[in-house]
Amino acid sequence: MHESCLYLTILAIFTVSLAAGERFKEAPEFFNSPACLTIENDVDYACSDKAVHVAMTLDAAYLRGSMAVILSVLQHSSCPENIVFHFVTSKQNHRLQNHVISSFPYLKFRIYPYDVAAISGLISTSIRSALDSPLNYARNYLAEILPTCLSRVVYLDSDLILVDDITKLFTTHIPDDVVLAAPEYCNANFTTYFTPTFWSNPSLSITLSLNRQRPPCYFNTGVMVIELKKWREGDYTRKIIEWMELQKRIRIYELGSLPPFLLVFAGNIAPVDHRWNQHGLGGDNFRGLCRDLHPGPVSLLHWSGKGKPWVRLDGGRPCPLDALWVPYDLLEPRFDLIES
Repeated sequence: MHESCLYLTILAIFTVSLAAGERFKEAPEFFNSPACLTIENDVDYACSDKAVHVAMTLDAAYLRGSMAVILSVLQHSSCPENIVFHFVTSKQNHRLQNHVISSFPYLKFRIYPYDVAAISGLISTSIRSALDSPLNYARNYLAEILPTCLSRVVYLDSDLILVDDITKLFTTHIPDDVVLAAPEYCNANFTTYFTPTFWSNPSLSITLSLNRQRPPCYFNTGVMVIELKKWREGDYTRKIIEWMELQKRIRIYELGSLPPFLLVFAGNIAPVDHRWNQHGLGGDNFRGLCRDLHPGPVSLLHWSGKGKPWVRLDGGRPCPLDALWVPYDLLEPRFDLIES
């Protein structure tokens, strides 16, 4: 069986299993503070310039995490009624929206189908199989998937929680000549994100020295503020895809969807305070060992890496920081596992 067909078959089976065996509690409703502008329900709020727009993926394997993200965003927002979610999901997973509606009946959101088969041919195997999911690459296509009326969006992964008002992140200042904003980590060893083949080829490695405002630094693509209009004008999806196509011919990196973003944007992004992505809480990509927070204040906790809090909690081996995720977990106990 072709690799992409096998993936879709497994995904469809997993989605049916999840829908049949797992239920999520209804979250409380959150209301705007008096100072908030009002988004009328009878207009197309997906294009509202009064809204805070958040893009995420909906995937069966990460749905529990996505529900926690939504709750954390709403709970800590001063204007929760002004938040509009844009969910990208595969055509096979479109019914996952029913879980969202059930837990958040008041939520303003749109669903966007994503052709996972079309991207599968561009995906190269990485150091961790979970990174090979086609939905991991949906962030490459947000400017094409989301409405053209939408000019700015915050992209969030499904393995994080916010403990601060997302409006602060959404309103990050981005200079006119910059497309996206994210926390940068210039102490990270940038060379490890690319193979010796890349670094030994001058025509490739020079890319990271050309047209950069400053030396390139690592940034995590799980939390980004993206200027969609400027992305479209610069045709950045094509630029990312060109690197993915090269990777299929010459292996120049090992880590999923991140390296093409670094090749295109590193050194040319608007830096965001590190408090907005306390990442790496899932440990490394191989063992997922427990980690502590980075020094400094925290606005967003991100379980990037192999270890996900819901998996460790269910397995009875949680890390200390996983306790911070628990209050946002909406999963109800499986009824078929409750003893009568």
